[in-house]
Amino acid sequence: MKVVFIGVGAIGLPMALQIKAAGHEVQGVDVAEASRQRASEQGIASVERYTLTGKADVVVVMVATPQQLAALVEEALPNVSGQYWAIMSTVGPAAIIVAADQLQQAGARVIDAPVTGGTARASTGELVIFAAGDEDAVNHVAPVLSAMGRVQMVGKRAGDGQGIKVINQHLCSIHIVAAAEALSLAQSLGLDPAQVLPLVEGGAAGSWMLSDRGPRMLLSTDVAVSSAINIFVKDSGLVVDAATACQAEIPLLKVANARYEAAAKAGLGQRDDSRVIETWQQT
Repeated sequence: MKVVFIGVGAIGLPMALQIKAAGHEVQGVDVAEASRQRASEQGIASVERYTLTGKADVVVVMVATPQQLAALVEEALPNVSGQYWAIMSTVGPAAIIVAADQLQQAGARVIDAPVTGGTARASTGELVIFAAGDEDAVNHVAPVLSAMGRVQMVGKRAGDGQGIKVINQHLCSIHIVAAAEALSLAQSLGLDPAQVLPLVEGGAAGSWMLSDRGPRMLLSTDVAVSSAINIFVKDSGLVVDAATACQAEIPLLKVANARYEAAAKAGLGQRDDSRVIETWQQT
């Protein structure tokens, strides 16, 4: 298939490379010159705007925010008829419902397909993809989606995939903050967090986030970035928005969201999300 991949950044580029490795023709789009340069160096020619791309069977969207998705759709609408759009960004149910309605009225087929797994699993083609939409449309783009990971059908409506991702990010947000709080507590108790971590992570208190982020929390501010603080500022904010819209109570998530906001205000927004632990060290 001819694929236009929009957003060839930290997670988008390895996803696009997996699609290319599966034998599809891929063109990248990214507003950032550095991202376009990295993509081109790895064999994916990239342009600045969607309107500069050629004919595409499938458009994969991996932009960062609901606002970026809305701007992209507005730009693309005159040229989307007959295309299949797989929107894989984490943008929340409200944004995807609006975008899907606009695209479908213009003649496109839309799959709501957010992912989980981060850059590590994007690089190995092992993402989990929460796909929602018309079954025929999902099946049509399956060769592209399957190149990036395991496709899980979660519903038929635009918004169902984003709803699952909201729940996923709710738990991830809280688990990271809980891990940071626990390791900070260990230090306050006069214990060595590096010794505490292996003692607790394998038992009932363990979590995937504790085992994955915990070791990085023991390192310095400049630890390699797997997922930035700003991602969880955005994602935990989307959880708050979604919960507010349906009047759900999320007191724990609001605490976690406040921690990410505090980390960003402390200048850690571009740092690894494990550095949320520094909001305890600064108090």
